[in-house]
Amino acid sequence: MNPEEEEELEEIRRYEDFSTIDWIQDANLERSRRLRDRRKVNIQRRGPRGEVTLPWFMAQVKKLADSVASWFVVSLVGVGIGVSAAIISIMSEWFSDLKMGYCSDAWWLNQAFCCWEMEGEEVDGCDSWHTWSTVTLARWTIFVLFATSFAFVAAHLVRSLARYAAGSGISEIKCILAGFVMQGYLGFATFFIKSMTLPLVIASGLSVGKMREIVTAASAAGVAVAFGSPIGGVMFSIEEMSHTFSIKTMWRSFFCALIATFTLAAMNPFRTGKLVLFQVTYDRDWHFFEIFFFIILGIFGGLYGAFVVKFNLQVAAFRRKHLANHGVAEAVTLAAITAMIGYFNRFLRLDMTSSMAILFRECEGGGNVYNLCQTEAQWRIANSLLLATIIRIGLVVITYGCKVPAGIFVPSMAIGATFGRMVGIMVKAMYTAYPTSGMFKFCAPDVPCITPGTYAFLGAAAALSGVMRITVTVVVIMFELTGALTYILPTMIVLLVTKAVGDFLGTNGIADEMIRFNGFPFLEKEDHAYNVTVASVMKKELHTLTETGMSVKDIETILSNTDVKGFPIVSADGALTLVGYIDRSELRYVIERARKTRGRINNLPCLFTTHGNDDLDLSRAPTLEGDEEHYFAPTTAGELQFTPWVNKTPMTAAPELPLEIVMQIFKRMGPRVILVEQRGVLCGLVTIKDVLRYIATEKPGHRPSWDERGGLDGLLEEIWTLGSDVKARIVSWGLRILRR
Repeated sequence: MNPEEEEELEEIRRYEDFSTIDWIQDANLERSRRLRDRRKVNIQRRGPRGEVTLPWFMAQVKKLADSVASWFVVSLVGVGIGVSAAIISIMSEWFSDLKMGYCSDAWWLNQAFCCWEMEGEEVDGCDSWHTWSTVTLARWTIFVLFATSFAFVAAHLVRSLARYAAGSGISEIKCILAGFVMQGYLGFATFFIKSMTLPLVIASGLSVGKMREIVTAASAAGVAVAFGSPIGGVMFSIEEMSHTFSIKTMWRSFFCALIATFTLAAMNPFRTGKLVLFQVTYDRDWHFFEIFFFIILGIFGGLYGAFVVKFNLQVAAFRRKHLANHGVAEAVTLAAITAMIGYFNRFLRLDMTSSMAILFRECEGGGNVYNLCQTEAQWRIANSLLLATIIRIGLVVITYGCKVPAGIFVPSMAIGATFGRMVGIMVKAMYTAYPTSGMFKFCAPDVPCITPGTYAFLGAAAALSGVMRITVTVVVIMFELTGALTYILPTMIVLLVTKAVGDFLGTNGIADEMIRFNGFPFLEKEDHAYNVTVASVMKKELHTLTETGMSVKDIETILSNTDVKGFPIVSADGALTLVGYIDRSELRYVIERARKTRGRINNLPCLFTTHGNDDLDLSRAPTLEGDEEHYFAPTTAGELQFTPWVNKTPMTAAPELPLEIVMQIFKRMGPRVILVEQRGVLCGLVTIKDVLRYIATEKPGHRPSWDERGGLDGLLEEIWTLGSDVKARIVSWGLRILRR
């Protein structure tokens, strides 16, 4: 096809929003393209004496270009993500500091760069850094005004220019990789608005954070630059994003993450050599008695994840019902509430990455910021950390899902860091009060026994794992953040406890829950035994086409009266023998092209099979430039040929095939539809939406979750009922005693 014809077909076959992609069809088209290119390259183009000619040389150059094209695209994606991450980091720091003051020497510098020559960390900066006012009420008012202004601009841009820029994007990308289309989600407008408004959202203080192979690689690169963890990014794309993960996809994801991380390191946005602000190193070992406190952190992570997922879904339902048309007002209100409350807590006033950078540090080497390491202030600091944890959990519950570019990673890590640092301070206080206790007998006398920063680090890992329900990825990310091999085992212990608590409570990751809440057709990675066959799920009333005996008018009538994405083709003898399958978009394309070529075609007979041995190859005939009009020109018999566009080998299954196997086919191979046939006779068809509809309505083999068993409300109700029953029995027993 020439470019104009390709564009025309793309306009016709463009997937509608929330439809499914047929990855098998896309793979077949890609295979056909490679075969055509290989035929062209293999054409003998040398001169009569075997000399190299220009056409032969250009063919080899094109072959080389095709082989490196995907790697080149992945490289460009990596560079773009790295540059975007650096710009977002710089802008976020400047906007966040702008709420507190400005640099008199250079207004475009944030507080860290303005006071670059200062030693240590000063709360009020340096002489060059000027706060907006010396009056507390005025500073608080300006802080709130800036926060609400940033939130208003971000929410307004999202609503006006790119509605898909709202949210974290994890749920949507998972659906796209699973074969679910969101028209415009991966467009430039979404990328530009999300990149431009994310610094504003971070600065506002809101408690939110920042074809198939390319998208998977890009998701790996995004996590890599967010945490300075290229391997962690690849692990995230394997564990969380994709149903199937080939070696080729893994290498491209790794390469994209490497390029993005290298670009971020080259730009060095913090001028410290760190990829992220909260990157830290630990040089002290841990002790076995600390495992008990690590388990506490793991339990907290599991409970936090269950709490946030449960109540955030309730907030999302309320938002959908009452606030769907008030996204900007909601974002501004949440930003104002967050700023008004957070200003008076030192750990809420800072942006979350700066807060984690402080909480992760060891006390030695400049870690005594805000008197975190002062013994006389330890209980005041612990109370402040506990309050920050509780307030931020509430803010995350009501904020995540509002109409701004927002994530859950960094807020969850910040919550875990404040809780973990509080636990670390309490353990250190125990050691200070009882240094000779048997529990602390393994502590060396000349080396600090407890490192509270490591508790913050492990708490952040627990909270992230609890809300996202990922484990291996978090271990790798935390290792790359610290570079400390000694803390891999504590991290694994914490995350295994977190996973155990989440499994006990029946908690799913918040991304999966949002997919279910939004009604996206997405199959879970976990396999379940349903003990039913595909015959129980398939559609039996089908819209079919016959291989012969239909006119163009008949097909157009069917197209106008149905909205299905494709049609099985059966034999014309009434036996329903399966012949093939054709997409709706290809029917429309052939009809419109034939109408342009042949004029009036309403009564023209249609042919979906070949005459005799005249087999037509889609990879050869209808897609070679200049040779396509043959299929739209009048034939000897006068039919309109659809044969080159018919899939003669569609994905099929027997009615007795277990539903679990059909789900594996959908997840691993990605067909849009599976035709069900018995000995060549069409019985029905099944799509992902049919499977999900059956699971949602019938729930075969379903094990009730914690929420369906009553959740926390049900548990409290049972305890109350039990207590009332015990009280009644005691009263009755006492009355009987008195009567005697």
